[in-house]
Amino acid sequence: MDWQASEDTVPSAPISEADARLLRARPPASGAWRDGDPAGGRLFAPLGAFRTENGERLPFARLAYESWGELNAAGDNAVLVLHALTGDSHVRGSAGPGHPTDGWWDDIVGPGAPIDTDRWFVVAPNMLGGCQGSTGPASIGPDGREWGARFPYLTVRDQVAAQALLADVLGIARWAAVIGGSMGGMHALEWGVGLPDRVERLAVLAAPPTTTADQIALNSVQLEAIRIDPRFAGGDYYDAADGEGPHRGLALARRMALLNYRSPTELNLRFQRSWQSGVSPLGGGGRFAVESYLDFHGNKFTRRFDANSYLTLVEAMNSHDVGRGRGGVEDALAQVTARTLVLGIDSDRLFPVDGQERIFRGIRSTIDDDTVVLSSDFGHDGFLIETAAVGAHLRRLLES
Repeated sequence: MDWQASEDTVPSAPISEADARLLRARPPASGAWRDGDPAGGRLFAPLGAFRTENGERLPFARLAYESWGELNAAGDNAVLVLHALTGDSHVRGSAGPGHPTDGWWDDIVGPGAPIDTDRWFVVAPNMLGGCQGSTGPASIGPDGREWGARFPYLTVRDQVAAQALLADVLGIARWAAVIGGSMGGMHALEWGVGLPDRVERLAVLAAPPTTTADQIALNSVQLEAIRIDPRFAGGDYYDAADGEGPHRGLALARRMALLNYRSPTELNLRFQRSWQSGVSPLGGGGRFAVESYLDFHGNKFTRRFDANSYLTLVEAMNSHDVGRGRGGVEDALAQVTARTLVLGIDSDRLFPVDGQERIFRGIRSTIDDDTVVLSSDFGHDGFLIETAAVGAHLRRLLES
């Protein structure tokens, strides 16, 4: 769960008047990418009919993905990069038609970068249930209407099953590495446990072995913020005019989430008690700078995301328990055979380091003697911001 866009994955900063002007137009009912929009760098893999763990059926599913580099003749240089809750396939490259933001890991993926596209064939899909080209609630269902709230309940395992079908479509029998952070780290861990024969190396970054009660509680408040927005309309809002969709509930959910992604140290140092303007927030009608920061990023988020998709993906994240049906967490982790990097952030208050330490203890094929813990003021989003340190560890993994 993180910002997953380059302009957001930088140290927090006060919002200028020019920033605020960017969001004065009314937001669309949904920020989802829709068929007919510019494809940008997306490619689309048809998966056919898809049945979920719960037995629900999608008559047709697809994953949008982007790729860089070339698959070699042996087919053994493919690297799967998995995004977090609100990310997408646009790992690298500029914003432009079809892509509302710059690539979210430009410093990590590319020619000569830690995940070197001159050597590796890198594939980054938008997860099933997402809203940036993969089948999700904003997609058109068999009756010609958006799925909306009718979209099937998904688990992390369902999303990994869809990624495995993508690998089949691409002719990739075994990934040289599967790399993911946050929710993408949940997917990576599921690959390592559930499909060990298809993963040579594994990187689990700032992700837990299970979604805990505390984390589910934090998520539940965000979901309720969306559902109680009158304009959510039970999930049937796609025909609403600009400004008439559930953007207030979605923006509020995003503001809540941001408080978990960043650390108290960073927010206190960056904003202190500064005012947004010369108007006092102490009864004068003004605002503190940190309030404006949260509002800006919450409102910006509504331009690129879909409320139903947010519900679907957060509920999938709540499903995460690598030990479910496998004899518990430790028995499940013992199934991992891939050479594994486990990395956490010391200031992460969303997925604290004790979760990564548990993963490390359970996996017998780690490349280190202990969990890698980065020291950072940036909290959970440190795995996106501290690219020099993260990149150095990914290089080690890929060279192992």
